[in-house]
Amino acid sequence: MPRYTYSARDQSGKTVSATIDAPGRRDAIRILGSRGLQVASINEAAGGAKGGAASAAGTKKARGFTFLKQGEQKPTRADRLAFLEALYDLMASGMSAGESVRLLSQRIKEPRLRTLCAGLWERLSEGGTLSRSMAEFPTVFDPATVNLIQAGEATGSLNDTVARIIAHLLEQKEMRRKLIAAMTYPCILMLVAGGVITFFMTFLLPRMQTLLKGLGGKLPPSTQLLVNMSDFAKAYGIFVVIALGILVVMFWQWRNTEPGRLTTDRWMLKLPLIGPFALSQTVLAFSQTLGVLLENGITAIEALRMTERQIGNRVHRAAFNTATARVMEGESLSAALLRTKCFPDLVLDRLAVGENTGNVVPSLKDISKAFQKDITARLEMFTNVITTGVLLLVFVFVGFIAYAIVSAVFTLSSSFSGR
Repeated sequence: MPRYTYSARDQSGKTVSATIDAPGRRDAIRILGSRGLQVASINEAAGGAKGGAASAAGTKKARGFTFLKQGEQKPTRADRLAFLEALYDLMASGMSAGESVRLLSQRIKEPRLRTLCAGLWERLSEGGTLSRSMAEFPTVFDPATVNLIQAGEATGSLNDTVARIIAHLLEQKEMRRKLIAAMTYPCILMLVAGGVITFFMTFLLPRMQTLLKGLGGKLPPSTQLLVNMSDFAKAYGIFVVIALGILVVMFWQWRNTEPGRLTTDRWMLKLPLIGPFALSQTVLAFSQTLGVLLENGITAIEALRMTERQIGNRVHRAAFNTATARVMEGESLSAALLRTKCFPDLVLDRLAVGENTGNVVPSLKDISKAFQKDITARLEMFTNVITTGVLLLVFVFVGFIAYAIVSAVFTLSSSFSGR
């Protein structure tokens, strides 16, 4: 008889991981359900009685997806929003979640979404719930989404829950779009300015240098400095670029380690413009996520743990973790966050008012809206500062080039006329 490894939650909410022998996957889910366990994931063990034969036949299942056929693409986290929007459209018309997924697996044309829907329907047809099926696709659905869907199933408000998740994801998507749009123009401007300067230093200036030397005489200091810069760029420019590239790669690899990420995040918080922006992002992330989780019936401690994983800055994440531990000891969230000294006092005051009046979720929503506007304003200011700085540097350098050329022409002309 095949053996299955599973992860499930008992009636107290505790996670249990063990193995079970059953004739098939559907039978295993039914047996565990009769024991009062809510299955999060279940897979056939590699050493099961039929595991080797199934693997040899190519039917063994990996976590999340059956082995993809040739030409199929594996869905990613980017496909989550599109799937939920399609699912909500069908459920809003009166179809059940299972029937909606079945229809999507047959009708949807986009390859990755079709693969995802087929995988979900495969698990739903075996008796699993939508949340359990989603849990087996961790590369697409994060734990917060899975738990929200599970809460919606338990309370009978799955449609409303999916709608809230979609609204939350759309807000995050819009914020990322604003960030990319704000950085696009300064990046293009820096690339164009760098290209123009490089073209002048390596192509035009050497030809002008030959002309100036042909007139004879001594070049003025500004022109000589410009010529020396051009000679250095031609002789050592490629080595400088390679060295900078190596340093960037080494720095990026170090930042991807946990100590490096913690250190660089601490540095970022000390920078004049980037530090306040990072703090605003943290406040927005925790207010948005925590508000959605609490609104959908997730317990406070579990919602705090999920919210912690949504905070990108490691310094703020560690502070939030410390605050969560104090909340578990009976302290209010606003008081626990105040002790960390990482969050704005005004935010904590608004949160404290929500806790005292029993309106935590509305308070979190108000904080989220306020910091969405704050981040938008900071992005505009950040863009203006970078754009102005780049333009100023370009104008200064171009002015210096013009001065060096004009002074060289006048110096050489005067020496030539004095002969």
